[in-house]
Amino acid sequence: MAAPPFHKAVAWGVCRDRLRTLLHLLKYDGMHLLSRRLSALLAEPILSIPDLPGELTAVPVPLFGAKRRQRGFSQAEHLARGVIAVLRLRRPELRVSLRTGVLVRQRATQSQASLTPHQRRINVRGAFSVPWPETIRDRHVLLIDDIYTTGATARACAQALRGAGAASVWVATVARAQKEEWPRQAVAADRPEIPLQDDVAFRDQGGTAS
Repeated sequence: MAAPPFHKAVAWGVCRDRLRTLLHLLKYDGMHLLSRRLSALLAEPILSIPDLPGELTAVPVPLFGAKRRQRGFSQAEHLARGVIAVLRLRRPELRVSLRTGVLVRQRATQSQASLTPHQRRINVRGAFSVPWPETIRDRHVLLIDDIYTTGATARACAQALRGAGAASVWVATVARAQKEEWPRQAVAADRPEIPLQDDVAFRDQGGTAS
C-alpha cells in the first residue's frame, strides 16, 4: 500500500507467450543475441516517458556473485548495454551512461519464481547495497531488469539506491507479469494473446499498472 521508492516503472509487454519464451531463452539458455532485439523493445517504453530526466545512469539489477559465475553472464547487464545503444541512437540529446558494480546483491536469495508477493518482499529485504555511494549520489538512475512481477526486487534495489543518495530511480523492464499470474506466470492456453506492441505498462508512485 505504500508508495514505491522509485518514481515510475515501465515495461514493454506482458510476460506471456512469445515474449516469455524469448526472455527464458536469454536468461536460462544463454542466447545472448536475443538481448539486442529485447533491448530495442525495452527502449520503446523508456522513450515514451514524458518527464524522463535528460541525464541518466543505467544500473542493471545484479545477480549474486556465485549465481553470476554459475550462469556466466547477467541478462540485466546485457539488456542495459543494448538499451543504452538504442537510446543514444534514437535520442542523441539524452545523456545515458552505464554503471555496473554500483549496486550489488550482497547475499544469496531464494528464487522468486515460486514465492508469494509477501514472501518475495521478505526474500529480497536488505539483499542489495551500494558500496560506493558517491558513484550515484544526486544522479537519476535507470534501473534495468528483465521482468517486473510484484515489484519486490525493484523496490529493494530502489530503496538501496535512494538510500545512497540517488536523486531518483526509474525502473524499466522488458516484461511485466499480470497480477492474476502471481506467483506462477503460467498462462492458460485459451487466453487470447495481447499484441505486444499494444501493451505498455506504467506504474507511478501511488498509481497502478495499466
